[in-house]
Amino acid sequence: MIIDCHGHYTTAPKALENWRNRQIAGIKDPALKPRVADLRISDDELRESIETNQLAKMKERGSDLTIFSPRASFMAHHIGDFEVSQAWAAICNELCFRVSQLFPDHFVPAAMLPQSPGVDPKTCIPELEKCVKEYGNVGINLNPDPSGGHWNSPPLSDRHWYPIYEKMVEYDIPAMIHVSTSCNPAFHTTGAHYLNADTTAFMQCLTSDLFKDFPTLRFLIPHGGGAVPYHWGRFRGLAQELKKPLLSEHLLNNIFFDTCVYHQPGIDLLNTVIPVKNVLFASEMIGAVRGIDPETGHYYDDTKRYIEACKILSGADRQQIYEGNARRVFPRLDAALKAKGQ
Repeated sequence: MIIDCHGHYTTAPKALENWRNRQIAGIKDPALKPRVADLRISDDELRESIETNQLAKMKERGSDLTIFSPRASFMAHHIGDFEVSQAWAAICNELCFRVSQLFPDHFVPAAMLPQSPGVDPKTCIPELEKCVKEYGNVGINLNPDPSGGHWNSPPLSDRHWYPIYEKMVEYDIPAMIHVSTSCNPAFHTTGAHYLNADTTAFMQCLTSDLFKDFPTLRFLIPHGGGAVPYHWGRFRGLAQELKKPLLSEHLLNNIFFDTCVYHQPGIDLLNTVIPVKNVLFASEMIGAVRGIDPETGHYYDDTKRYIEACKILSGADRQQIYEGNARRVFPRLDAALKAKGQ
């Protein structure tokens, strides 16, 4: 089985964006604020949005199952207050759940949280619990920067985040560390802010002893870990200066990386530097990079091609990256698949 651990609902029906625009307008003028009931999206609309997009590409490219969460750039936690984020997260999570019900063999949901700048993360727990208990979510997306590029939240190692971690440990679910839209013009959202955040999250963990407090906590750092594999020697050296254990002991029992890296040399580097047990297959297709690479004639985000062409990987390595590691990092996914006899 080929499991894509990083998919977002980037093709949701236009009605979702229209409702969101009305919600944002209602922040300034409450008379314009829509009701949740005003959003009507039929199952047929959901089917069409998936069958002609994500599912079609999964079949073309040979992947079987996608861990599916709301569109990352749409999370936009910096907009409005907690009430705004709460309503928006609930709507987006329900849509991903409905997709998983319509296509149970191909999609399993992961949740966005109703984060809001300066608001206690404890407020996210009811939505997290609902998504795990009622929707069967196997993981969450955690935004380390709800401010949208201004980075005014404490680092991930701070006790500020512990209520979320405690719930993650209780439910045995991982978090993908994923920022949202940048409203800071110094940081392009997908070209800078996302990759900055991946690197920053790793460094925040490196300088702390977070995993001593939470030895079973698991983070998935997307986009190949940002700059991490490329600068592995720098991180090893910094850990050494800080008198931390070897990174294999200090972080690699808890931190994992995905394969959303869009060229062959990048995938080759990732798999040269990072142990196979820490790499999970992903594409984030129909996401940040949707075009065709003129050098290859194939879509940049067709990452399975890179894994197949990576000469340092054995067949057993590929099986770990495609399936084994995802089932280990997402135990609830593994349990759901076993319940189906898979």
